[in-house]
Amino acid sequence: MKDVPRTLHSVCALDCPDGCGLLIDIDDQGRGSRLRGDPDHPVTRGFLCAKVARYLEHEYSSARLLHPLRRTGAKGEGRFARISWDEALDEIAARLQSTAAEHGPESILPYSYAGTMGVLNYGGMDRRFFHRLGASRLDRTICSAAGMEGMNDATGHRYAVEPEQFRNAKLIIAWGANILGTNVHLWPFIVEARRNGAKFYTIDPFQNRTGKLSDKHYSINPGTDAALALAMMHVIVGEGLEDRDYVARHTLGFGDLKERVREWTPCRAAQLTGIPAQDIIDLAKEYATTRPAAIRLNYGVQRSERGAMSVRTIALLPALTGAWRDAGGGVQLSTSYAFHLNGKAVEMPELQLQSPLRRESRIVNMSLLGEALTTIDNQPVKALVVFNSNPAAIAPDQNAVRKGLRREDLFTVVMEQIQTDTADFADIVLPATTFLEHTDLYRSYGHYYLQLARPVLQAPGEAKSNQDVFRQLAARMGFTEACFSDTDDDMIRAALASKHPFLSGITLEKLEENHFVRLNMPAPFLPFAEGGFGTPSGKCEFHAETLNYEPPIESRHGNQSLKSRFPLELISPKNDDNMNSTFASRPENDSFTDIVTLHPADASSRGIGANDRVRVFNERGECRLQAVIASTVTEGVVCARSTRWPKLAGDGNSVNMLTSQRLTDKGGGPSFYSCLVQVEKIQ
Repeated sequence: MKDVPRTLHSVCALDCPDGCGLLIDIDDQGRGSRLRGDPDHPVTRGFLCAKVARYLEHEYSSARLLHPLRRTGAKGEGRFARISWDEALDEIAARLQSTAAEHGPESILPYSYAGTMGVLNYGGMDRRFFHRLGASRLDRTICSAAGMEGMNDATGHRYAVEPEQFRNAKLIIAWGANILGTNVHLWPFIVEARRNGAKFYTIDPFQNRTGKLSDKHYSINPGTDAALALAMMHVIVGEGLEDRDYVARHTLGFGDLKERVREWTPCRAAQLTGIPAQDIIDLAKEYATTRPAAIRLNYGVQRSERGAMSVRTIALLPALTGAWRDAGGGVQLSTSYAFHLNGKAVEMPELQLQSPLRRESRIVNMSLLGEALTTIDNQPVKALVVFNSNPAAIAPDQNAVRKGLRREDLFTVVMEQIQTDTADFADIVLPATTFLEHTDLYRSYGHYYLQLARPVLQAPGEAKSNQDVFRQLAARMGFTEACFSDTDDDMIRAALASKHPFLSGITLEKLEENHFVRLNMPAPFLPFAEGGFGTPSGKCEFHAETLNYEPPIESRHGNQSLKSRFPLELISPKNDDNMNSTFASRPENDSFTDIVTLHPADASSRGIGANDRVRVFNERGECRLQAVIASTVTEGVVCARSTRWPKLAGDGNSVNMLTSQRLTDKGGGPSFYSCLVQVEKIQ
């Protein structure tokens, strides 16, 4: 009789708000044979997205890196020879020591983001290592920084509607949120709400799968979201539809707000947003008079040059209408703020005082990597250590990034699972574990459950976790502090040693037993039903004098000289079947990112037909894609999905050849969706 496979628990570590609980069947050879969602997890509810359901293909891919490698060819060629771990770690330690001695420790830059969302492997022993070394600190802005600043300005505490409450809503607005592509576990709650009579609307420059299934889709011009929100406020206060009791008790500055939005008429906003004035009026009235009303606000909104202002203005709407009072009312951008873990105990920033600098080191913005590698003259980056990220695909202004990565005087280490574009530029490549192969603690930015995962599969070859690599590097660098001997469990206990009531009673042992534990908060969680905003007054402070909309420089209403040369607004949203660049090596995913969608009028005026090869270009670079002609974009907008591995493209380029290093209004985030281009047919 064939052995019945064991079933073990794990957690999806990928950069997605859903933070799924997983079950994996292990056969009698110790191999994973089936991966599925945990039916007991209140948000996962037994199913997985299509991309992670196939994760075992990635786990057992013949392309997995199994051994340390040293470069033998030119940077970018991807030619390497196998070496031992001792050789690799000795060489890395020696190069980091000599670089720090000759150029100062701040000439060393760690570059990482959310290749794993695990607390330890995202930012644990690595932070301790680089703090003790005195390396430059990385400002991790590539995804959510502008949005977080906008939410801070609007609410102080960045709490959010929990996903389970969406089932109670009577109106749900997905604003810059492709739920089916990037947040699929929210969808069943929306379906439940719609069965109970709720309306579901989408606001997005591109009518994606989610937009096609909505009751109404509003095609908004890129980067004009704040103008729409201000016009909605104009209608709401102009017709007296605000929740006067909530406004009186829990907000400050309503009188000034009323005056401020007087000039933001629907007609004015219509000219900017492309949404008809009557549609703006109807949307504002319906939003203000429907209870509960929920806004799922996602990061697409804040990838504009005015992204922080857009998020802030939208996030003020629930305070104006009193939507925060209701279970199923309010706004959700991210739930991550509620996980008040003891981050300082994990990362130990005080180790900087024991570095050769004896002070905090400089901060380098990851969205300006091209600039950091090519134009910092007073203290240039001389060593780069990359993990949990693929900057040669995901960073903006790729010509600048590649120029920096090709420098022969730059020593680059890349920790990876598969040979990415970034790994091709490395001097040393180290094989990394997947989330199924190491221990970690997981918070979420789409629900309120803390989770623990243990290794469920044996790491292939000689792959090591980030935690293990930085422990071993610390020993070779002569760092004798006891913290570098902490085990993963030691660090998890330190993270849980928080004085915040949301973490009260949550221990490693409880997580070990239950796998996931809801934060210690009321159910339902109504963060601002009775005020309690994270402001000096405890109220939602409108600060109307600072509310404004200004067109991005690279937009149809921005720099007209630039627009005359590059008349089309490019947006590059996530590919539904990818996970940033994690699954970009799948052939079908590369085909999805090999297309650009144009409006029929824009295609016709350029002599472009369906399936024609076209050149998309601006002054920063170009890429060659296949044209799709559709009214899913409005005239003047083109859409090309990210994030492609450039080396898989016929011309070796991706859409990030076109995006700029211009930063958002607050937070220092990238302005990926404020990007002007021209498109021409390739003869």
